[in-house]
Amino acid sequence: MVFALYARTFLFQAFVVPSPSMEKNVLTGDRLVVNKFVFSGDGPLAPLLPERPVGRGDLLVFRYPEDPRRAFLKRVIGLPGETVGIRDKQVTIDGRPLDEPYAFHSDDHIWPDDPSVAEVHRRRDQLPLRRVPPRAYFVLGDNRDDSSDSRYWGPVPADHVLGRPVFVYWSIRPRGEDAGSGPAAWLRFPVDVMRRARWDRLFRPVR
Repeated sequence: MVFALYARTFLFQAFVVPSPSMEKNVLTGDRLVVNKFVFSGDGPLAPLLPERPVGRGDLLVFRYPEDPRRAFLKRVIGLPGETVGIRDKQVTIDGRPLDEPYAFHSDDHIWPDDPSVAEVHRRRDQLPLRRVPPRAYFVLGDNRDDSSDSRYWGPVPADHVLGRPVFVYWSIRPRGEDAGSGPAAWLRFPVDVMRRARWDRLFRPVR
C-alpha cells in the first residue's frame, strides 16, 4: 500500500481521455499511463530517476488553469520566452512557420481575422503574436479545430504540469446513445465492452 501510494503520488498515474481534442494521435476513450517524475523530479527517489526539461512537441498532462481540479492533455508548442502566432491555421514560433506532422484539421474552413467574426472562431485559425511568459508553456490540441487550449485560456504555468503520457494501457470506444439501461443493459455489459475495445491500441506508445 505504501509503495502504491508513493507510485501514484510521484511516479505514475492513470489518465482517461474524455474528448477528441488530441485525435488522431490520442483517441477518446484511451486510458494512458502518465510518467509524473520525468519533468518534476519530486519525491525522495528523485535523484535516482531520469528527469529532463519540457520540450517542444512533448505531450503534457496538466491541471487546467481555469479549474485545477480537472486534468487536460495537450501538446507543447511554445516554450518560455518564445513568441507564438497563428495565421490561417499555420503556427509560427518567433516568426518562423512550425512544421507539425502531428496536427490534424477536421474542418477545412478558415475563419478570417475579421472583427465581424465571433472571437471564438477567429482564435481558432488566427491568433495575434503573443510572448510565452517565464515558467509557462503554450499548448495546443492536435485536433486543431476541436480543442480548448492556450488559444482560448492562455499558457499553462509550469507548476500545473503533472507529467507526460507514456503508453495506452486500455482503449474503448464511447458507448452510443442507443446503449440502453436497466438489467438487460447490465447483462450485455461484458459483451459490449469486448466489442468496443480497441485491441490494436493496447500498450501503444504515445508520442
